[in-house]
Amino acid sequence: MSAGAVSSPFYDDGLIQLDREALTLRRYHFPSGTSKIIPLRDIRGYHVSPLGLFMSRFRLWGTDLRCWLPLDVNRPRKSTLVTLDVRGAFPRPACTPEHPNAFVDLLDELLAGR
Repeated sequence: MSAGAVSSPFYDDGLIQLDREALTLRRYHFPSGTSKIIPLRDIRGYHVSPLGLFMSRFRLWGTDLRCWLPLDVNRPRKSTLVTLDVRGAFPRPACTPEHPNAFVDLLDELLAGR
C-alpha cells in the first residue's frame, strides 16, 4: 500500500461500514438520507436482539422513541437488530446488518482493542 492510501473497511454491506476508526450508517438522516458517522470511541456498548415481526421489521426508516433506524428497504428480510449505546445520542442509533455475525464479531474485536 502506498503512503497516504486509505485502508479498506473491515465490514461494508452497502448500508453499514465499520473500520478501525468509526461506524458509518448510510441513509441515516431524514429526509436528506445523509450518513451518520459514529467514532468508535463514542460507542459505549451495544445490544443485539431479533427483529420484532411487526415493530421493527417493517419500519424501513425512523424511530420508535428508543432507537433510530436508517433507511433500509431490505429490512423485512433481515432478522437481527443491533442497537448502539452512543455517548450523547438519543434516540439510540440502530442497524440491521446484512451479515450480523460477522458485524458483531468485528465490533467486539474493535471495541475491545480501543
